[in-house]
Order: sequence, then C-alpha cells, then structure tokens
Amino acid sequence: MTGVWQPDPALISQTRIVRFASWLNGECRAQLDDVTDYRALHAWSVSSPGEFWSAVADFFEVDWVTPPSAALVSRRMPGAEWFPDGTLNFATHLLRAGADDQDAVILVGEDGSQESLTYAQLRTRSAAVAGHLRSLGVSPGDRVAAYLPNCIEGVVAFVATAMIGAVWAQTGLDYAAPSAASRMAQLSPRVLFAGTGYRFGGRVHDRRASVRELAGLLPGLEHTIVVETGGLPGSGGVSWNDAITADPVPRALPVRFDSPLWVLFTSGTTGRPKGIVHGHGGVLLEQLVSPGLHMDLDPGDTFFWYTTPNWMMWNAQICGLLHGATIILYDGKPTSPAPDALWRLVADLGVSVFGTSPGYLEASQRAGLAPAKDLDLSALRLVGVTGSVLPPGANEWFREHVGDRVQLGSMSGGTDICGIFVASAPTTPVYDGEISAPALGAAVEVWDSDGRPLPPGVPGEMVITEPMPSMPLRFWQDPDDRRLRETYFDMFPGVWRHGDLTELTPRGTVIIHGRSDATINRHGVRLGSAEIYAAVGSLPTVADALVVGVEQSGGGYWMPLFIVPVGEPEGLVEQVKDVIASSASPRHVPDDVIVVPRLPHTRTGKRLEVPVKRILQGADPARVIDRGAVDDASALDLLIASVAGVGGR
Repeated sequence: MTGVWQPDPALISQTRIVRFASWLNGECRAQLDDVTDYRALHAWSVSSPGEFWSAVADFFEVDWVTPPSAALVSRRMPGAEWFPDGTLNFATHLLRAGADDQDAVILVGEDGSQESLTYAQLRTRSAAVAGHLRSLGVSPGDRVAAYLPNCIEGVVAFVATAMIGAVWAQTGLDYAAPSAASRMAQLSPRVLFAGTGYRFGGRVHDRRASVRELAGLLPGLEHTIVVETGGLPGSGGVSWNDAITADPVPRALPVRFDSPLWVLFTSGTTGRPKGIVHGHGGVLLEQLVSPGLHMDLDPGDTFFWYTTPNWMMWNAQICGLLHGATIILYDGKPTSPAPDALWRLVADLGVSVFGTSPGYLEASQRAGLAPAKDLDLSALRLVGVTGSVLPPGANEWFREHVGDRVQLGSMSGGTDICGIFVASAPTTPVYDGEISAPALGAAVEVWDSDGRPLPPGVPGEMVITEPMPSMPLRFWQDPDDRRLRETYFDMFPGVWRHGDLTELTPRGTVIIHGRSDATINRHGVRLGSAEIYAAVGSLPTVADALVVGVEQSGGGYWMPLFIVPVGEPEGLVEQVKDVIASSASPRHVPDDVIVVPRLPHTRTGKRLEVPVKRILQGADPARVIDRGAVDDASALDLLIASVAGVGGR
C-alpha cells in the first residue's frame, strides 16, 4: 500500500514486545486475545499502570537489592509514589548484560579514528573511577559534573558516578563557559570531568581556556579531572589515568528507587535553564521499555544514535547497555567528511538500530544519497527519528533509498521524562507523516483549552492522564515544586500538559504539529531564548531582540532572530551570529537575523514570542493577539512584513 510500511508477519513473533505480551498471558498478568495486537497491549498498560510497570520490572529481571512493598502507591500527579522501599542501582543494570569480550562502547571520530571498550573493561574502569571519586570525598547525593565531548570517558565517568549514588550532570564542550555555568553552577558540583578539545567540521577546537573559566564559575568545586580529548594534552587537576587506576569499589551502592540519578537541563523562554531531576528506578524502567520493546533492542545488537552530550538522547543511547548492546558514539559533524558519513558508519559497524533526526534524512535526500545502493545495510532493521516533525516526503525517500525492509520509526518524548510518549513498535505499521501510536505506559490524550477530550482529527494539547515512573522527581532548586507545577500541571491540575500541538487520527496514530508554547525545540534540543537575549544584549549596537522557533507545515524548522539596531553599523548580522556562538553555543545561532526598525511588546514590556510564533506559522494575527494589548501595533505589522520571502515564507 502506498504510503504505509508494514511489519513482516514472519518476524513479528520473534520480537521482544510479542515475547513480553506472551509472558504476560503465561504469568496471568493480563489476558490478551492476540499477543501481536499493539493497541490491546497499550490499552492494558495505561489502564493498569502499577501492574504494567511491575510486569516490566519482572520481565526484564530488575535486580532489586531490597524488593519494593508495592508498585504504585498513589496515581496522583505530581507526587505519584513508585516502588516504595525498593532499592537498586542503575549502574548495576548497565554493566550486567554484555559478555566480557563484547564491545560495550565504540567511539568513531569524523576523521575515521576508532576507540573501543569491552564490557569487561567498562566494568573495571567504572569501578576504579567510582573508587577514585570516593577517595575525593564524593558521597551519595553529591553532584558530579562533566564538560566533555562525545567520548568513552564520559560513559565511564557517568557509570562510576551512578555506582556510588552521586548525581550526574553534563554539557558538551561546544557550550561557552558562561552558558555551561548557567546550568552546572546551580548544582554546586564537587567534581568536574573536563575535556581539552573536540573535533567538528574538520577542525580541532581547543577548549582548555574555557575549562579554566568554567571551573572558576562553579561554586564549591573541589576537584577537576582532566580528560585529554580532541588530541589535545591537558595540565593541572587530576589526570584521567589516575582515576582509572584507582582502587575500585567492590560493588554498586544500593539506593532508593527515587534516588536522583542525573539532572537534565531544559529551558523555557525566560529565566535560567531548569534542572530536571530523574531517579535511578524511573529511568531504568523507561529505558527498559523504550529501546527494549519499542526498538526491539536485544543483546548483541549494535545501537547508534547521533547525538551530543547536550541532549537527552546521549543519556538514552547509554541505556543501550541495559540490553547488552554495543553502543556507538560519534564525535564530529554528521555530514563530515561527506554527507554520507553516518550511513557509512552504520554500514561499516553493522548497526542494527540507528537513530537520527529529520534534518539528517532531509540532508541525505538533498545530497542525492542512495545508502542502500551504495552501502551494505543488511544489519539495519530500524531507523529511529526524533527531534522535530518528520515530513511525509521523508518516508517516501527512505523506502526508495534505504529500503522498504527497514522500519522508519518516528517518536517523540523529551528531556522531561528522558523517554517517549509516542513511538513506533516492531508490530505497528508506519504511515507517512504520522507517528504509529502512543507509547506503552503513556496515557496520551488530546484536549482543548478547557480540558475536554477532542475527537480524532482535531488538534489540541497533548496530555498524559496517568503517571509514569520516569516523570521528574522534581526540579533542582524548586523546593515547593512551584516551577514543576507551572511547567506541566497549571493548565490542567492533576494532568500532565506537555506543550505539543497534537492530533490523534481515527486509526490511532499521532500527528505532532509542533510546540504549542514558545519553547525553542530545534532538532530535538531545547534552547533557552534567555541565553540568546543575554548574548545579543552584550552588544551596544543592538537595542532590542526577539527570537522564536517556528515548526513549518512541510516538516522544517525555522528559527529567526529579529533585532533592532542602534544606528547602522556595518557587519551587524555577522557580529550578532558570532556573539551568540561564542557566548552560548553554535547551536543557538539563528537561521536568519532580520533587522527591523522596532519590535512590539505587551504594554507591560514583555516580548510577544508566542503570538509572533503563531502568526509566522500562518495564524490570523487578529485571532492570536489583541492589538490593543500591544505597545506598538505598527511594529507588529512591520515584523510580519519583514519575513516575506525569508525562511521559506
């Protein structure tokens, strides 16, 4: 059928999700008439969340040190209590599945270089680094930060941190020191793992000065462990070699199910980045389901997701270790040294599950690539896609040039849960421009602004009506949960509102039209407009600025920055781009810098980010904003006129 991918009936019975459904019936956990019926399995998972997540723990043989007294004490949101009294350690599960001589991690550089670490080496080095952290005085609950590129040492350092019950957080080396500090300084980490450089676009970027600057911006920092990356030597601090040769800890420390594992940072449109605290147990269960059931990841598979340490997909990719897979890290630009760089990696290393973005598929299409014709993709069975809306045309190109044997599984979730709300499964068809289904355990509905469920075919707010164990424990430095409630629960008390404009189709698939709020979600990485404003505000040649992220109808994403100049300085546009790249990161640089004579605000002086975004998406200005509430309505007209012919408009 045109526009539809169908799973091979001969392979369905071999998938892990069908084995799970069969096990449920055999254990009398559920009564499923057809174990290959994804919709029935999903319906049970959300009608009985405690039973479902308890079954996940049992099926995947979670190693409880102290068994829990129950699965779910209360279904309230926020505040659901999962697996009380249960103790475990996330790191134990990362290290247990792979054979000693199997590669656990392979690092590939854009120059073709490779490094690897077996599961036996990962166990040994993680235990040694954990022992070194303990010798430095790091205790359970202390924070350990990392300022690293995509590297094997980052994986080892994270596992070691989890082993001793400390809390992990990181940013990539491409972030400017002040931008990294806006996240890390909130945590007051005792130890910083810091790289020396990284490779990107054929260049080595020296970050040693930035490391020194960041260390000076972190209150309470006691030790810096220097990791030589990008081929650049380090000096000062503690060397990585000292860390991996320290006396090892004998075993991972048992911690409560809800003990903090890591802090992931995201940003809204104002204020400093929010630190989302996730727990050992919640992340474990989510990442048993996401790659284990939805991606059918099994022991011996090779799992590669192109990501950076700034994105939650770095954390999610590490979770391939939970399933005994070999994970692949790529340090470099995805189109360097050539547009087919990632496809060649997939072929050369026999990748079975490959994760990427719609942007990379579109770049492959524009470059005229034919991966299945030019390369051996026989090991590949799933290409997972997330980060932005996947345009329908990408599916057609994929079937023709990657192969109709391979599933193209679009999914969406977020840093908020370090997991998925909607996704494909090995047993679900894939329709062009649609996501196959709500994820297991995710009670997804679409509501209008008054909290009424909308019928299929009508877009509205994506909500989650039942708790999930991977929902945030809390936000960092948010003792009364005020910011947490404002972010997810203010609009519909007791129900999670995710901020995606979403539509459920009559056949049960999902269409995401983009963000319903002003959060900039560029290629899956949420960026804080506050950081962009701070960078631009440092220029005396810019009087005002407004940035928005616009999901476009064809599946593209456009991020324009409007600026009001002071006078007419030469080279202002390039000057603005340069200061954003150096003060925040290259990923914060807008697609277009548009000069306007003035910008509109509310009458209290607030930027009109949400109305402007909706207008640029094609909404009628009269329906999204009251001109009487604008301090300069003519400035709004000038802004709208300024985008004609820009950014695909």
